[in-house]
Amino acid sequence: MLGGVINYLTRSTLSVAAPTILAELHISTEQYSWITSAFQGTIMLQPLAGYALDVIGLKYGAAIFCFVWSLICMAHGLANSWQAFAWLRGALGLAEGSVMPTGMKATAEWFPAKERGLSGGIFNIGASVGSMAAPPLVVWAILTYDWQTAFVITGALGLIWVALWLFFYDSPSKHPALSDKERAYIISGQEKSLQAAGARPAILDILKQRNFWGIALPRFLADPTWGTLTFWLPLYLSQARHFDLSQIAMFAWMPFLAADLGCMFGPVVVLALQKRGIQLIDARRWAFTLGACMMTGVAFAGYVQSPYLAIALISLAGFAHQTLSITVITMASDLFKKNEVGTVSGMQGTMGNFGLLLFNLLIGGLVMTIGYRPFFVALGVFDLIGAAVLWSLVRAPKEG
Repeated sequence: MLGGVINYLTRSTLSVAAPTILAELHISTEQYSWITSAFQGTIMLQPLAGYALDVIGLKYGAAIFCFVWSLICMAHGLANSWQAFAWLRGALGLAEGSVMPTGMKATAEWFPAKERGLSGGIFNIGASVGSMAAPPLVVWAILTYDWQTAFVITGALGLIWVALWLFFYDSPSKHPALSDKERAYIISGQEKSLQAAGARPAILDILKQRNFWGIALPRFLADPTWGTLTFWLPLYLSQARHFDLSQIAMFAWMPFLAADLGCMFGPVVVLALQKRGIQLIDARRWAFTLGACMMTGVAFAGYVQSPYLAIALISLAGFAHQTLSITVITMASDLFKKNEVGTVSGMQGTMGNFGLLLFNLLIGGLVMTIGYRPFFVALGVFDLIGAAVLWSLVRAPKEG
């Protein structure tokens, strides 16, 4: 979870500093969309990161990726044009795409099936906390020093995490602090049909499975919400609601606090439904559907007169998105073998980031012409379609 905090803090640094950087370097809104799209274009390659983690192993693979993204983040302070930012964001996306496969693979290794949803939710809080911490920390750095220092500070935090990870983490089979009783508890609670079979995941076989597309297409439809919150919220508050930098610091973190609560709410819903006799996969589908229904509230964010009501509706979207997002992300470990989880999670993330990329380019190209309202309406509808896909395509694996 701490790694997730660092990951999303570093990727959110640019969006919080964007009003200052765009004004100082004379970067247009369309050019900013190309900068953020460079990140989305390369983070779609996260199946490579997931595959590397499945092959190299979680301990050293995660450390290498974090070390690289930390240095790239710090290098943002040297950029002096939108082209330089685009190149750096592209490199950052390539390295930071490892975080979700890392979290899902660690969750699959360390937790029995009945605890996996809650543990995945706790891990996913890192994304919200990192994004929530960015506005006050980055604004403080800008007001106290400059925007370049903000990138150095957030990047340096990643190097600290690398040392902590290498010192503390190990797999359950090797961890010296794990008792035989707890190790047996973890193993006995995991699905026999999903045990690793073979040294490496078969990517083409994964692509042929309906279960992959059943969880990947909802990610394609859901992830534009998170991208909008992460990359565009500070600019929306500045351009459409006329907030200054201090007001952005005061309010831009709120949707991410709501998202933290959503990370916990989704798994709680799943557990409650399971206690009432609903099978795990169906419980996850119902939790996703509930989140999709709540997402419809954001469709009105661009129409309300009060900026504070708009922030409340966007915060509801953060809560709803993480409710459904952690649910569908966790399904990678419910539906696929252990030696495939990192790869599947990465491929699923590629679909999500592809949806975010397309939505990001649409915002950058059209927002100055049509405003933000149509985009909020689209976000309110996308996840209802995703819920229909989840119910139509996904099938629970047979035990054997």
